[in-house]
Amino acid sequence: MKKLIIFDLDGTLAESKTAIDEEMGVLLNKLLQVVKVAIISGGDWPQFEKQVLSRLPVHTPFSQLSILPTCGTKYYQFNGNWRKLYSEDFTNEEKQSILSNLEQAITSSGFRPEKTWGEQIEDRGSQITFSALGQQAPLEAKKNWDPDFSKRKLIKAELDRTLPEFSIQMGGATSIDITKPGIDKAYGIHKLQDTLQLPIKEMIFIGDALFEGGNDHPARTTGVRCISVKDPGETKKVIEGIIACLT
Repeated sequence: MKKLIIFDLDGTLAESKTAIDEEMGVLLNKLLQVVKVAIISGGDWPQFEKQVLSRLPVHTPFSQLSILPTCGTKYYQFNGNWRKLYSEDFTNEEKQSILSNLEQAITSSGFRPEKTWGEQIEDRGSQITFSALGQQAPLEAKKNWDPDFSKRKLIKAELDRTLPEFSIQMGGATSIDITKPGIDKAYGIHKLQDTLQLPIKEMIFIGDALFEGGNDHPARTTGVRCISVKDPGETKKVIEGIIACLT
């Protein structure tokens, strides 16, 4: 029997940078009644508060929920209130190297959009994220910019060459996430394994970017059972099926 269901956030539980809808909130609450749940995403803690936690019913059993922001480089648990267990932050020197090489990779790719909404590069402490159209870009613009990941694959290839000491993954609709080597969703899954004292075989991971180079792909390396979804609507069907099986 599976005892932990792990989700990606953007593209899986909600559209990019948007809150989960009411139906998803109800389904997650029902799921938490019967099994432990974890969410691992490239977003930072404030994004989880806005996109997920504030949209769950008040009677949700939060003690059953683990939150791992920035691709698993941080870990939060609930025990009366939310507390951070760890954060794998960059040094100042690492940040400068990443920012310099990221700027060069963006320039050499030739994929500078004519219009952006907000900052393109966000320092999340334990992760630096490039959002091609800016952090506040409208969903429709993001969906149309790089639907087949071809633009980001070129930028990622350059970063893989110039920043071999870091982990480079594509996620969301327009993003590239940079973390310390080995600090990715696989790292987060192993942290869940150790913290919750659960074997990998009792977990399921659900995400929309499980392909090679996608920021969900490292989950596959752990041996966890993976379910690929195309959008939140498909995720809802998967959750309904899991609830039916467990009850």
